[in-house]
Amino acid sequence: MIFDLIQKRRSIFPAQYNTDPIDKQDIEKILEAANWAPSHKKTEPWRFKVVQGEAKDRLGEFLSAKYQELDPNPKQVKIKKLMENPKKSGAVIAICMQRDPNESVPEWEEISAVAMAVQNMWLCCTEMGIGAYWSSPGLIKHMGEFFEMAEGEKCLGFFYMGHFDGEWPEQPRGPISDKTVWLD
Repeated sequence: MIFDLIQKRRSIFPAQYNTDPIDKQDIEKILEAANWAPSHKKTEPWRFKVVQGEAKDRLGEFLSAKYQELDPNPKQVKIKKLMENPKKSGAVIAICMQRDPNESVPEWEEISAVAMAVQNMWLCCTEMGIGAYWSSPGLIKHMGEFFEMAEGEKCLGFFYMGHFDGEWPEQPRGPISDKTVWLD
């Protein structure tokens, strides 16, 4: 049931992943789920760059080096995390947005459509037993130096994915009644 899947979705972090690879067919299914997200005026602004194999090492090296270049007091733990997270993942998908060149809808609507595409990916991963995590470090604004980006395209984060051992984490939520105002 969809409600059970929504409740089960969690962030599963790269440190929790095992070394099992993610099959290309599974990644294609996850991306196909993303492609069915809604978008105003059917702009379909989501764009994805799948990083696997040695490219994961290059991504980690780039992120680590860029962080050290930009931060006057880089922290060793962050340097290591930026380097290792891609390596630990079965795949990393750069989440990008291609802005409608006519700007026929507000940018926030395009960003929201990409977020809905990512939610579809996350739910698909949950159903398939693949851990996933959306990271949006400040370094994403420099991803045009790593990826070839189209005019008007920008990176909104990384979707780390990996198989993992163990149980899905529990995470209770506060009651929706505390977050809702009813007007009659």
